[in-house]
Amino acid sequence: MELAARMNQLKKESAFVVLAKAQEMERQGRDIIHLEIGDTDFDTPRHIVEEAYAQLRAGQTHYVASAGLPELRGACAEFLRRDGRGEYRSEEIVVGPGGKSLLFCAIMAVADPGAEVVYPDPGFGVYESVIRFSGAHPVPIPVLEANDFKITAQDLRDRVNERTRLLVVNYPHNPTGGTLELEDLEQIAHVAIEHDLIVLSDEVYASMLFEGTHTSLATLPGMRERTITLESLSKTYAMTGWRLGFTASPAAIAGELTQLLSNSVSCVPPFIQMAGVRALLGSQEESREMMAAFKQRRDLFVAGLNEIPGISCLTPRGAFYAFPNVAALPMTANEFSDYLLEVGGVATLPGSAFGTHSDDHIRMCFAHSTGKLEAALDRISSAVDHVAG
Repeated sequence: MELAARMNQLKKESAFVVLAKAQEMERQGRDIIHLEIGDTDFDTPRHIVEEAYAQLRAGQTHYVASAGLPELRGACAEFLRRDGRGEYRSEEIVVGPGGKSLLFCAIMAVADPGAEVVYPDPGFGVYESVIRFSGAHPVPIPVLEANDFKITAQDLRDRVNERTRLLVVNYPHNPTGGTLELEDLEQIAHVAIEHDLIVLSDEVYASMLFEGTHTSLATLPGMRERTITLESLSKTYAMTGWRLGFTASPAAIAGELTQLLSNSVSCVPPFIQMAGVRALLGSQEESREMMAAFKQRRDLFVAGLNEIPGISCLTPRGAFYAFPNVAALPMTANEFSDYLLEVGGVATLPGSAFGTHSDDHIRMCFAHSTGKLEAALDRISSAVDHVAG
């Protein structure tokens, strides 16, 4: 039996591959600390859960419009307006089952076969997979530790040509925790306007910025009409399993994204959407408390990593990932990541899972209790002592 050749363009997402392996080890009796998957130990705030219960009891279990309920689209627009991230009409908002599905739709809607798409490397692995699946040519732009994990305007210019159709930016950045300042964004905007690029601005960690102020790319002059802003409720409200995200873009692009959703997933269940309304417009206290806790955990974990000989780690300014450099160890990052899981009982991801420019790094998610993080640091330190001889 032969399947479509296009399936060879899709890669497995490494976080879920390692998660499955780690969970199998747990079923065999091993104690594993999970730093591999971008999830948190916080439960969804209770008022959001209660809203979902109420909506289920009210019969909100039927089909709705593919672009999303008017109530949620309006709440998404208000969320962006409240955070100073642009003014949008409801018809410019599209709701989908998680940010990943909308990322897929955005790339498929913009990138023709043969076109080029510039994307961050290291970066979320789905970018390259979907670009290849669309028939477009992926063009990685380096996100290097030497540049404080930022893309540079010169690197961008070096990769843009007449075939470039789409630029993907992500900030705060997965996997490095780096972000982009206003000056960086202005330079990116200049290149995008000069070359008439559409930009997919992945800002799902915008609420998880520990220092400074987040500026949405679409708010810069000349960028609103060419930017698809991607957001998700997964991280900000501990709703990873709910699968709820949205985009903000010009109405013409929003219509095409809606068409793709209509032909694939139909719609997000309405009881989930109404819970999303409660998340966005209800009390933000628990969300703010979670973000403050992530900062405390970051400080503890990164300080602990930097005390381990052979490991160095820049302090991430956003997201909940540490991206330590392990080049000084007597084994590769891939080998050390495997060793940490097999021997140390700590699940991580090697930098190679995110591209070609991060072979000396490992991604570790610090969205866990301080006790769990301290235990992980002890195990990592013991593993380093062992491999260092």
